[in-house]
Amino acid sequence: MSDLQPIQGALGSVWLLLNDRRELLRLDATTGECVSVANANLDDEPERPPWNNRTARRRLHVSARGDFAAVVNDYGRFGQVLDLGSGRLTMTLDGGDYHPETVPFSLAFAELLGKTVLIHRTSWNRLDISDPRTGELLTERGPTSYESGQERPAHYLDFFHGGLHVSPGSKRLLDDGWMWHPVGVLAAWSIEPWLLENRWESEDGATKLDIAARDDWDCAATWLDDHRLAIYGIGEESDKMIAGARIFDVSTAGAPGPNWHDHGRWARELMAFPGPSGKFFSDGTWLFSSDANGLSRWDPATGALAGRLPGYEPSCFHPGACEFGQLGEHALLRVGLR
Repeated sequence: MSDLQPIQGALGSVWLLLNDRRELLRLDATTGECVSVANANLDDEPERPPWNNRTARRRLHVSARGDFAAVVNDYGRFGQVLDLGSGRLTMTLDGGDYHPETVPFSLAFAELLGKTVLIHRTSWNRLDISDPRTGELLTERGPTSYESGQERPAHYLDFFHGGLHVSPGSKRLLDDGWMWHPVGVLAAWSIEPWLLENRWESEDGATKLDIAARDDWDCAATWLDDHRLAIYGIGEESDKMIAGARIFDVSTAGAPGPNWHDHGRWARELMAFPGPSGKFFSDGTWLFSSDANGLSRWDPATGALAGRLPGYEPSCFHPGACEFGQLGEHALLRVGLR
């Protein structure tokens, strides 16, 4: 198997798997039923020199309802969207050819106004919202780039969009990208105003807040709820960074950020504590980290370690079933919270 993702809105422990033949399989882990639902004919891309030990890989995304999936090339340029009801290819994605090797393919599904929408990179410095059923662009707006000798657009964003994380209620989006020095910057903004009120919300909208700046990006991050999030790493320099978590509230602006960018609007940092590393997950109460030490549970209010399961290193969390999933050589290894 290549990748695994939970179908969050399904009743029980239902997962979507991507195998090495690029086949998408819907697995009901309770009954053992496994059904092929689509095929992704996404081609491999020309090999590029790995950036910071990150090589191109195929990655699976699935909507909370389980109605759509996307298969993309992380640290690459292309992707596809598939209707899981019919198996039909609905969109072909192109994130642009300007340094795609530095970031995961920017993509996330969200639930807005009772429908599934797709958020995805359409250029190195541009995100859009589309209807995954038809491919219709829902955030049409003026130019976001320019050539030498042309006037710079008013909302120009000198930022490489990276990994995207949608909050549990699809209220906000976290973007883990970088800008020229280079320096990694995490930013968050509200999704609904972006679609309904201000098409420039992802560039410089009123709800947009910077989270943190450091000399690395593409690190662990997770939403605790629609207002709070946790990111990996205490410090701003990667060679001096301490393994740990920083907790932020993105509902209100906080103190100014680092001097090089102190003109921005920054989220309020609630606390930081050492320990968590690897992948981050949350069930809305606890912060979980998954690394070589196993699965660990942390109290995000105090930083206390509340438990550890050695030898288990899951890659994802199923919020509907309240369980973790890890792909073994021939099995899906599940651990529940209940």
